[in-house]
Amino acid sequence: MCDERQAVGTSLLTEIRLIVFKSRISLKTLAILCKSLATMLHSGVPLLKTLEIASRKTGDAKCRRTLATIRDEIRQGTDMSEAMAQQQGYFPELTIDMVSVGERTGALPEVLEGLAGHYENINRLWRMLIGLIAWPLFQLVAAIFIVGFVILVLGWIAPTPTPGQPAHDILGLGLTGTSGAIKWFALSFGSIFGVVAIYYIGGTVFRSKRFFDALLMKIPVVGSCLRSFAIARFSWCYAVTQQTGMPIQHSLELSLKATGNGAFMGASAAVCEAVMNGEELSTALDDTRLFPEEYVSLVQVGETSGTVPETLQRLSPQFEEQARRSLVVLAVSVSWLVWLLVAGLIAFIVISFVLQYVKMINDAMKI
Repeated sequence: MCDERQAVGTSLLTEIRLIVFKSRISLKTLAILCKSLATMLHSGVPLLKTLEIASRKTGDAKCRRTLATIRDEIRQGTDMSEAMAQQQGYFPELTIDMVSVGERTGALPEVLEGLAGHYENINRLWRMLIGLIAWPLFQLVAAIFIVGFVILVLGWIAPTPTPGQPAHDILGLGLTGTSGAIKWFALSFGSIFGVVAIYYIGGTVFRSKRFFDALLMKIPVVGSCLRSFAIARFSWCYAVTQQTGMPIQHSLELSLKATGNGAFMGASAAVCEAVMNGEELSTALDDTRLFPEEYVSLVQVGETSGTVPETLQRLSPQFEEQARRSLVVLAVSVSWLVWLLVAGLIAFIVISFVLQYVKMINDAMKI
């Protein structure tokens, strides 16, 4: 039990460090690195020389040092995937797993090329999401600061309460002056950061990511976006691993892990067991209730013709496009939600002012 607690504590500290200090490689740098390595290896450049050239070309100092360390480990006889795994979470698990596949199958250039395209797509989608939600998020933060500023200023200019009388709270929030503004900021930003921390740290460390992702997938718009992303990644990874000749069980495990979605990863054991017991892949996927009917039907057609990897490779871009459309809808929905929230804050402030003003008039008339 003590060892288990210690492991959880270590995982928690590691996750906090990775999130707060951003010690993982950026998607942009990773995509460029994979593309560069794939191009040079395709051209016949030895792996050690490839890593040396790539380390000189990258503009990321941390990446340069990491590649130099990996090159030294490989020179001493360590596999590239093992050397990458020793870099304390710098590389995503998917990258390490896929590099291991490439080393075992002799298809490392092809695997790296597939990873490059995969991370380029993720980076492009991430930039699009940031562009779509940046303005609404700015409005939300501005609204929080405006309310805090109003609380602070009104606390300064309000008349000093007489002994035994409560402080003059013109907004009706129970928050006045400097201390009230601090409480408002702590409550507002603390709630936002708390939700993010619970999802990223709790979902990773306490193995509840399956629950969180399954819950999010039930939310309209959000669920469609997450499902499309997960299916696109599953399709891409399964096609790549099957084309390298990987056994189907390991291929399915890695592909479901590549989704990055706890609900899909949680279904890995059931899918693998069903397939190993002789069930069709389409049936095993359908039993998870995670894949849409049309997707399962296309997989079934691929099984009949013996072209499942090729079928999924064609489906991956389609679901990526569907994910982009869902992402746009999600961003618009978030924008409207933020607008309503800001409008609600403004309306609340105005109504509070009016009610307090009427109360002051009534109190004055009673004197």
